[in-house]
Amino acid sequence: MTAYDPKMANGFREGRASLTSDTVRALSFEQLETQYDGTAHTLWTAMRPRARPSFNPDLLSDFERWQDGIVQAVDSDALPIRYLVLGSRFPGVFSLGGDLDLFAQAIRDRNHDALALYGHRCVRILYRNMRGLERPIITIGLVEGDALGGGFEALLSFHVVIAERGTSFGLPETMFGLFPGMGAHCFLSRRLGAARAERMILSGRTYSAEELYEMGLVHGLAERGEGRHMVADYIRQNERRHSAHCAIYEASRAVNPLPLEELEAVVDLWADAALRLTEGDLKRMERLVAAQSRLRDKAVA
Repeated sequence: MTAYDPKMANGFREGRASLTSDTVRALSFEQLETQYDGTAHTLWTAMRPRARPSFNPDLLSDFERWQDGIVQAVDSDALPIRYLVLGSRFPGVFSLGGDLDLFAQAIRDRNHDALALYGHRCVRILYRNMRGLERPIITIGLVEGDALGGGFEALLSFHVVIAERGTSFGLPETMFGLFPGMGAHCFLSRRLGAARAERMILSGRTYSAEELYEMGLVHGLAERGEGRHMVADYIRQNERRHSAHCAIYEASRAVNPLPLEELEAVVDLWADAALRLTEGDLKRMERLVAAQSRLRDKAVA
């Protein structure tokens, strides 16, 4: 039997650490940055949108590559991941949702395919997130700023949502003649029932994190600036229950299945509705874009 050589052991650990660092770097992209906690087997990811805090097509590409990379890293054992956390680096905002510039241009061009393609990409990302990438991974949304429109819809696909007090959530699409087409109706109907889901969507109002906590859509409330700490505490406190939680989420999907085809069918209805918007609706949409741009300018000033 070969004698134990601490130098060889150190070399293995250093090699493993180097491999882990390389893998984590490979999961960072222009608009996504990642950190890995090897003790808790948690991949922390933050959106850092290059312009307005919305889901532009390049950010969708980053998410697609990020999800593919996570699956490859887990299957190859390059990066054991039990928890996947997503937050945002944009001050005061988780996400303001869809790319309204893209929507307005596609509507004026009568380009149904562009609208449907964008929406299908969104819901495929959310569908994979809802299912933990078909791996024993629990997904956690960290909300340190407002989540509106598609930003709110995205959070509904997470197993766990932890939000800081004072953050706001809403589905403002009815303000310009649309409805939230990237999952809100499907997710909310299963969580709240069809009548309450429709009421929330049609109201167009803004909800506080505290209100959503009472509804069960937010699972933990943190004080301002303490959201990340609460997520870390949640993971630490539930580490031994990880397998049970994964099984519960899988059972919930079996009881209340949400097929990808349903999400995509709603996207197609949303694209149909978008082409019926009037010029007045588009101008209201563009005023919202201008407000988002001012928010970006203020953040980078």
